[in-house]
Amino acid sequence: MAHSQHQVEAPGSSSYILGVNTAQTPINSGYGFTSTAEEIARGHDLKGKTIAITGGHSGIGLETSRVLSNAGARVIVGARDFQKAQTALRQLANVEAIPLDLSDPGSIDRFAAQLPKLDVLINNAGIMAAPLTRDGRGYELQFATNHLGHFQLTLRLADRLQNARVVTLTSAGHRFAPVDLQDPNFERRAYDKWAAYGQSKTANSLFSLELDRRGQKRGLRAFAVHPGRILATDLLRHMSAEEVLAARNSTGIKTIEQGAATTIWCALSPQLEGRGGVYCADCDIAPVVEDVERNLAGVLPWAIDESAARALWTLSEQLTHLEWAS
Repeated sequence: MAHSQHQVEAPGSSSYILGVNTAQTPINSGYGFTSTAEEIARGHDLKGKTIAITGGHSGIGLETSRVLSNAGARVIVGARDFQKAQTALRQLANVEAIPLDLSDPGSIDRFAAQLPKLDVLINNAGIMAAPLTRDGRGYELQFATNHLGHFQLTLRLADRLQNARVVTLTSAGHRFAPVDLQDPNFERRAYDKWAAYGQSKTANSLFSLELDRRGQKRGLRAFAVHPGRILATDLLRHMSAEEVLAARNSTGIKTIEQGAATTIWCALSPQLEGRGGVYCADCDIAPVVEDVERNLAGVLPWAIDESAARALWTLSEQLTHLEWAS
């Protein structure tokens, strides 16, 4: 979305490339950059299906909710701004909003307690490039909201995700930084808003990888989604005028309708039956690349590193005081 000059080494990248995850290979789905969410959902009858989505009342989340509703699904939206959500969702059938603040563990538990068995969980909400802010636990807000909040929510719903898909939004912004497992909350290093965002987006991808490994015995499959560069959303609210201008002058901008497409593809596509633990973009499994700046649909090795994914999971359990019930 924005530009950064971080030079960081991928943890374990050389060994990972030698033992590369062969699942992380494009399947030539027939869809692509210009595909829309509505196009992907065409022909799907979701009557009787229940889907929960965080932040499903604005931006690409709202388009995702709209398309799923039109296909017949019951959609439950977790919304930090409950009044805004009620207004935005008023015209959609079988869509309801429930308050949810992903930086507040109590709010997450209250939201999770109200959900039924799900066919799909879409971890869509997020913040980007925020100034240094900490939640009530002292955790850096981008890591807490984008990763730990969705980690806690997913674990709370584990018993209601049998034979389900979990789709978590990541970003090509993962290129800005790997996860610093020794200092994820910027307690000992200087804060950089783009490094913090990149760390949280790398965490989203690593979370999907490890969740898929752990969840397969329940029939749960997990996917990480890079929606593309979309400018017409609230995500830009923390960016400076110069950063917004640079973003608007960059290439590869998607519409909201295109931005929601890969989420819908990962949630619904029969092409992904028997697959999971992959980073997806442009309605396909993304290629592994060494330079995401040159290929925004690609994924860096550090965001799909199996050992890093396991270490992040352990750290996340410690930080949230939760454990996956295997």
